[in-house]
Amino acid sequence: MKTDMQLQRDVIDELRWDPAVGRAEIGVAAKDGVVTLSGEVDTYAQKYAAEHAAKRVGGVRGVAEELTVKLPTATERSDTDLAHAAVTALRWDIEVPDDGVTVRVEDGWIALEGTVEWQYQRTAAARALRYLTGVKGITNLITVKPRASVQDIRAKIETALKRSAELDAQRIHVEALNGTVRLTGHVRSWAERNDAEQAAWSAPGVSKVEDRLLVGA
Repeated sequence: MKTDMQLQRDVIDELRWDPAVGRAEIGVAAKDGVVTLSGEVDTYAQKYAAEHAAKRVGGVRGVAEELTVKLPTATERSDTDLAHAAVTALRWDIEVPDDGVTVRVEDGWIALEGTVEWQYQRTAAARALRYLTGVKGITNLITVKPRASVQDIRAKIETALKRSAELDAQRIHVEALNGTVRLTGHVRSWAERNDAEQAAWSAPGVSKVEDRLLVGA
């Protein structure tokens, strides 16, 4: 079990190690496995990279992300311009359905709305906009339309968990109902918890994942 000071140092080192975070000045505090990130970054991409870098560190059980995107003057753009850029980016991404997603922009913050059939399409829509100049944040409100039976969803997820060399499937319990999947049990790290959640989202018809896995137990 790491001390708060050790965990803080490890997260700081991981942030410095990740080139996607760059030279951003990010404050790190740690207490009882929960890491708080604070400060200002130049892009939404840096903010996203910093949060995921912290989650990769062993011993991290939760991340409180309090980073603010403060765009340099040269990268600021109007909401209209950003909306046009976002629509174009979505149109060029082959994983995003042409008629499934709409964009709303307010003060540099993009809201994605609509309905898709697969979680990977929902994820792809946010990823397509993450690196656009002028983005301050993304709210993904896209819903996944269920189209598979409860038994089929559960079976596919359990099989996927067993295939993964990084997961101990016997420690993870899967429940499925009306497109919602609930994961309970124990995993050894935050990264393993994320892998289990991604496996659940990969099943067709999953519209929501309740990740109740405990880390480190």
